Amino acid sequence: MTENEIELKAIAALTALRGGVGTDYASELLGEVVPDYFVVPADADANGVGLAVLSQLSKPLSALITGFVLAFEAVADRYDASAPEIPTEQLLQVLALELAAESE
Repeated sequence: MTENEIELKAIAALTALRGGVGTDYASELLGEVVPDYFVVPADADANGVGLAVLSQLSKPLSALITGFVLAFEAVADRYDASAPEIPTEQLLQVLALELAAESE
């Protein structure tokens, strides 16, 4: 799967969730970006196996995050362009404070 296809999966998952589709479907979409198998050297120790798996996971996960960020930026730009009462930055700060309070 290409980087672009993975970014599109992220946007599709967000669209599905906002459209009321169940989380199972969105999870399935996101799960499609994880490789079905990993190639590791036959003589690798535990550290080598971990590094091989991490290396093969990092590209798709990075593309997935990029897709989420691209989608967020597009929505935030449109939202901010509508001259809202509360700009995106403040909404994010409130969310961060709420999450911080939950972790205490």
